[in-house]
Amino acid sequence: MPTLTIPVFNPSGEKVGEETIDPADFGGEVNKQLLHDVVLMHLANRRVGTVNTRGRADVAGSGKKLFRQKGTGNARVGSKRTNKRKGGGVAFARRNRDYRYSIPKKAVRIAIRMAILSKFQDNQAIILDGIVEGEKPKTKPIVMALRSIRRPDLKEHEVETTGETKIAARERSLDGRTILFGIPSYNPVFHQSVRNIEGVEVAPIAEFNTYNVLKQRYLVLTREALTALKQRVKGDDGETTATETK
Repeated sequence: MPTLTIPVFNPSGEKVGEETIDPADFGGEVNKQLLHDVVLMHLANRRVGTVNTRGRADVAGSGKKLFRQKGTGNARVGSKRTNKRKGGGVAFARRNRDYRYSIPKKAVRIAIRMAILSKFQDNQAIILDGIVEGEKPKTKPIVMALRSIRRPDLKEHEVETTGETKIAARERSLDGRTILFGIPSYNPVFHQSVRNIEGVEVAPIAEFNTYNVLKQRYLVLTREALTALKQRVKGDDGETTATETK
């Protein structure tokens, strides 16, 4: 299986090198059905099921039949708490519900690798080297770096011709695109520098999940984050092997 190359840019937008990735470390192939299942799990776990409406058992009022069934000339009725009457309960009242469910941890770990591998394969991952982290948050250097880096958007400009497919790649700046910024560990200064940039989300490598990786258009990593990502993949392999041997 051929290795994948990831371009390395400096804050000025210049390409200064490349990093190689072995697809076998990230599963080798992408299983779209597994990614779909894990993303649905993440979305379901984010739902807030605190909705509550009052049914006929929750409203005030007697359950006694209002008047006898026949002989009054009126339509037959039952309790005053029915949903047909003012002040009655709601029909099919909604209750608090927990939408969370889980998928085997091994499948979730595999899905995270596949999501990252898809970014590598689609040329939607880059390495940003040389970002200076000071003692105070500074948003401007990061914004200028994202404006300077230009990447060809391959997916949206595929032109089919007779017998072959030509790709008309148009250079685009990363500014204004949705980005997941991966850093090796939590850094409050860096978080404060990035949080005001529209469309940019920052997360440590340890907090990557399938939904966050696929949700953003581009994956931007620092060199240190790429090293931490490779270590995490190797750690998952060791944990999986240990689990299988028990």
